Amino acid sequence: MSTHLDRYRQVAEVLARHGLGALVGISGLDRWAPLGALAGNPAERRTAPDHLRLALEELGPTFIKLGQLLSTRADLLAPEYQAELSKLQDSAPAVDGDTVRELIRQELGAAPEEVFKSFDPRPLASASIGQAHAAVLPDGTEVVVKVRRPGVVERVNEDLEILRNLAAQASRRWEAAAGYNVAGITQEFSETLRAELDYLQEGRNADRFAENFAADDGVHIPRVVWACTTSRVLTLERIRGVKVSDLDGLERTRVDRRALAVRAAGAAAKMVFEDGFFHADPHPGNLFIEPGGRIGLIDFGMVGEVDEKLRDKLGVLLVALARGNPDRIGTALVDISVTKRPADRAQLRADLVPFMALYQGRQLGQIDFAALVTRMLALLRDHHLQLPRQMAMLLKMVVMVEGMGVQLDPEFSLAEVFEPYARRLVLERFYPKVFAKRLGQAGMDAADLGVELPERLRRLFDLVDAGGVEVHLRAAELEPLIGRVEKIGNRLVAGMIVSAFIRGVGELTVGDKDKWRDWEVPLMRAGLGAAGVLSGYLAYTARRGKRPGRFS
Repeated sequence: MSTHLDRYRQVAEVLARHGLGALVGISGLDRWAPLGALAGNPAERRTAPDHLRLALEELGPTFIKLGQLLSTRADLLAPEYQAELSKLQDSAPAVDGDTVRELIRQELGAAPEEVFKSFDPRPLASASIGQAHAAVLPDGTEVVVKVRRPGVVERVNEDLEILRNLAAQASRRWEAAAGYNVAGITQEFSETLRAELDYLQEGRNADRFAENFAADDGVHIPRVVWACTTSRVLTLERIRGVKVSDLDGLERTRVDRRALAVRAAGAAAKMVFEDGFFHADPHPGNLFIEPGGRIGLIDFGMVGEVDEKLRDKLGVLLVALARGNPDRIGTALVDISVTKRPADRAQLRADLVPFMALYQGRQLGQIDFAALVTRMLALLRDHHLQLPRQMAMLLKMVVMVEGMGVQLDPEFSLAEVFEPYARRLVLERFYPKVFAKRLGQAGMDAADLGVELPERLRRLFDLVDAGGVEVHLRAAELEPLIGRVEKIGNRLVAGMIVSAFIRGVGELTVGDKDKWRDWEVPLMRAGLGAAGVLSGYLAYTARRGKRPGRFS
């Protein structure tokens, strides 16, 4: 921490002045805090969440973005902190016209009046990272030109380096910081913010959304003008319409608000369950309703992805919720979290019983989805279970979509819109191809184990024969060991059942070659896995000069 001393001092002074001495202490900033400042200013009659918000605003773009991110993490922060940090406004004084003109000339090779038919030097909006200007292309197309602020990358990189160092200090000084993986959260935040700084990435995100919704006439994704786009300048087709939050404007344009709520929620469901790529910040300022009710979506800097692993865990959680089994729900929540510390499963099960009362025995349309998600996140927070970033962004997006839908139509039910998609996700877990693929992978894992396990066992028995083994384990080391044993057990069981499974499927599909073709390759792999375990076991016992034991 020998560089950026002035910035360290500034961060320490601002936090201390707002009475956040504990935060200064656990992050290692106390060495730079002014003498006597850690007690804060008792004359300031504000709450701790108020002071945190004010401190982040004073510290600038990086810390404002960090606060905005934390405001969405109900699994990490108490509601009063979330509510206060959600007030953070990402605004800044406009960059002067001459500076913008010079930046465009550097990036696009010519002054704005040469590149565009017209260019308005007065910004449409000005934020901490960049500002937007209205312009018209030579062919008459209206566009919005986003220009990144000069020097913002250097300042953000400096602040991100400082945050990483502070997170490392906090992880060593504060046990809870290590349990919540503060260093990992900081790293994820760094990646997210750097992606927002790169307008080329935002343009690629817009193109991906446009491709996903190419067949949907109800959603309008602006076209990227790549000839006028660089990492510092982004030119997009301009979207005009009424903001989705302007209810009077929607009434004047005779938009069916109830149908609009369903269409917007359907678009969100498509992003999550079909495309696996979603807009992570669908606040009212990013949605415009065009004449006829078409939804125009803007601002693609913050996006999320649902990969196959997360999709599978989401399916497990949905199945557990549908069955209403607190043990299964608890296991699914623990499995989906990224928390390092072990969970108190007995207490988690007990706390899940009142949680399940929110939806059990009710019709789908009667479920308050936002309340369900909010309570589940509070449950995770109480048990120190931290969600992966993509899942946290997904839940935040879902809650925002439901809030928008209820504002448009008080009788709106997000659960009814999401139900067909969620049901399909659950059923996919039992499709023959998917199931066979999983068995095939289990078989290949078992084959690897069949080669690896005999040698490991031989070394273990050699140690035992030589006089025994003395083992020293710390509590923290037990969990990965147990996890390894569980994996070995799972692989062995998978290998053993595959043979019987192949025969059963073969009998079911006699005379139907097309059905068998879907199963044949993965099942053969699974069978090889089972054979690998058996052959490895026999080879090992032969080397030991012993007869193989019986499986019971």
